[in-house]
Amino acid sequence: MNRPRTKFLLFFLPGLCLFFNAPAQEFIPLWPEGKMPNSKGLTLEHKEERQRITQVKTPGMYAFWTSNEDNKGSAVLICPPGGYQKLTYHLAGFQWAKWFNTMGVNAFVLIYRLPNSPDLIEREKGPIQDAQRALKIIRNMASVRNIDPGKVGIVGASAGGHLASTLGTHFEDFSLIGDSIDRYSVRPDFMVLISAVINMGDFAHEGSVQAFLGADAGKEKRDYYSNEKQVTEQTPPTFLVHARNDNTVPVQNSIQFYNAMLEKGVDGSLHIFPYGRHSISLKNESVMLNYWTSLCENWLYEMGLLKQK
Repeated sequence: MNRPRTKFLLFFLPGLCLFFNAPAQEFIPLWPEGKMPNSKGLTLEHKEERQRITQVKTPGMYAFWTSNEDNKGSAVLICPPGGYQKLTYHLAGFQWAKWFNTMGVNAFVLIYRLPNSPDLIEREKGPIQDAQRALKIIRNMASVRNIDPGKVGIVGASAGGHLASTLGTHFEDFSLIGDSIDRYSVRPDFMVLISAVINMGDFAHEGSVQAFLGADAGKEKRDYYSNEKQVTEQTPPTFLVHARNDNTVPVQNSIQFYNAMLEKGVDGSLHIFPYGRHSISLKNESVMLNYWTSLCENWLYEMGLLKQK
């Protein structure tokens, strides 16, 4: 990746917005210099192979803005998958961001610290802190970009879906650093979860569990981060997609989460397709599965999360 060059933004902290020559998207760092929480203060190098990041130097997010004419007043933060061991940020990040742009939704692809980072003090808090801070920054920019701060959602697939659903079920703020952005909420207003890792018990994707919590994580911590067990009335409306023949992340992850939403009276929509395995994308081998994108767009409209055309 090319070395970033710095550019000043009036609506954010001076000198904190970077632009990368490749992939030519605005990159917004999350933390002011010396203020990143849960850090040992190490200087890490950026590690990436085949558009998969394995070590994050600068946590941040790539911004995909809509035009003023297309803007529907909403935004999404996309958490890339990768089993908490890498970030597949292009395939399940940039491509999805561009798709959300076609709906008039401003999109941000999160580059979050991975739990195995040698710089982290508490491994599982790193990704959560970065996602919480990102939501706050989006809300801080909302008035300038004609975004409704009450229509900022979160999107995630696989382990990225676990991070997303964690923000939708755990509202303790780990991202406080004593600046003006602290005042914004860390709760997403809606969620879109695709083939999401949610359970960390009987239906867990064990690789994600061990990467997130460590190999010696006990039942109490696994239960705490089994997010179907943490659903409350405050959990935001959620759209879930899964394939019945997913042999990597069992479909029960989405089913259990939806059942918990029903019990708590949370609005949602669950879509289970017979085929698709653990590779649901914008275009799929299963013709039937390709309908999930239009279903999601219609759900966003029906939930009042997009301005009517």
